[in-house]
Amino acid sequence: MPPLERYTRQLPYAYALGLYPALEALQRQPRLVSRVLLHSALGEGEGARALRDLCARHSIRTEQADRLLRRLSGKDNCYAAAVFHKQQADPDPARSHLVLVHPMDAGNLGTILRTAAGLGYQDIALIRPCADVYDPQVVRASMGALFSLRVSEYDSFDSYRAQAGDRAWYPFMLSPAARPLREVARLRQSPHSLVFGNEGSGLDPVFAQLGQPVCIEQSAAVDSLNLAVAAALGMYSFSPGAAEE
Repeated sequence: MPPLERYTRQLPYAYALGLYPALEALQRQPRLVSRVLLHSALGEGEGARALRDLCARHSIRTEQADRLLRRLSGKDNCYAAAVFHKQQADPDPARSHLVLVHPMDAGNLGTILRTAAGLGYQDIALIRPCADVYDPQVVRASMGALFSLRVSEYDSFDSYRAQAGDRAWYPFMLSPAARPLREVARLRQSPHSLVFGNEGSGLDPVFAQLGQPVCIEQSAAVDSLNLAVAAALGMYSFSPGAAEE
């Protein structure tokens, strides 16, 4: 097999660094995994045995690669990594979506993906420019949740909207037309799209014309909420059952 390169966005493959993200890749999307890198210090614990068993079951090559793991991760304590092919999947038009417009922070994006998986939002649209969803930092921050989601990038919001199907729209933003999250969530319609903007600039004012703008009420002690926190509050409030509480 050809030598592996340090990750760049242009590569057709990426890395799930760490034992748990690698396990998630093998359990959720084994057909995308081309090989698994193991550290000599991995040991024979439950996770290590599960990793090796999955590789054997799916005929996936394993190789000891201490130096390569150190080079790819920049750490001495990365004991496993799955090498996987990139493959985007368009969101299901019959399901509710999470839409992130120009998210740029890799850690935030990974955390949001993990939260989305936990709250039942399996369909994610990313509007470019945005952080690379296959960046190993994103994959690791998601703890492998990426492999249980349908994620696709779009060149513009209009490109996404053209494929999204009929739905209700809920842009989260500061706007005179915005209504409090608790109020809107009680009256939510499905399928819907929850739309969040960039960490710094938020959504363009034009999004106020899209569906029902939503604001998250907060005290004057802070000027804004972290994007990952805001997205978590929005998804939880709109998730089945929560809005009726």
